[in-house]
Amino acid sequence: MPLVDQEDKIYNFNFKPTLLGERISETLAQAIMEGVFKGGDQLVEPKLQKQFGVSRSPLREAFRDLEKKGLVVIVPRRGTFVKTVTRQDIEDHFPVRAVLEGLAAREAYRRMNGEDIEDMAQVLQSMETAAATSDAKAFREHHIAFHEIFIYACGNEVLIKILENLRMHSVWHHFCYQYYKEDFQKSIDIHRRILSLFQNPDSGEQKIEKIIREHIEVALERFLAFLEMQGK
Repeated sequence: MPLVDQEDKIYNFNFKPTLLGERISETLAQAIMEGVFKGGDQLVEPKLQKQFGVSRSPLREAFRDLEKKGLVVIVPRRGTFVKTVTRQDIEDHFPVRAVLEGLAAREAYRRMNGEDIEDMAQVLQSMETAAATSDAKAFREHHIAFHEIFIYACGNEVLIKILENLRMHSVWHHFCYQYYKEDFQKSIDIHRRILSLFQNPDSGEQKIEKIIREHIEVALERFLAFLEMQGK
């Protein structure tokens, strides 16, 4: 359903009128991560009600869900605003994600099957194709998919749910600074190493956990260096 967004921004929400609050939340989260709504933008209820063709109730349910995910701030008597990402947000987020995603990789190493490994190899190939054509959006999508394979293979539902929220924040940070240039080759090199460790039955849990943690810690350093250059 093509919709005209606030301030004449155009966005195709592809909205399906099922599980209203959840679906609206997912749609708005994607719009935020893609930069349709910027930090500080207000999500205006009447306009969104009209665009989605819904009542106030499911929209407010969606806002509450977005607030739990850290994507918006609800200010009483003022409205709902897209959260602005700060240096502190990034410093708080990445170390936690590094530890938990490393744990997921450690647990997944003992559980991964041949199909999982093959899926990772195919996704890595897609990352390489996207890099060759400088398709940053496709590259990020495949990067996310690569990590999701071992996260979902870890078998710990509590850990998976926590990481789903943390990784949503991470993707959001990336889109908020989408003018930050991804070093495709460095990213591909580290993901080749990750894949090779999962492929090798003698790698050991500690090695795979360590490389995942270091990968995310390096991403933190790069974000902070970029913010430093921007004077933030």
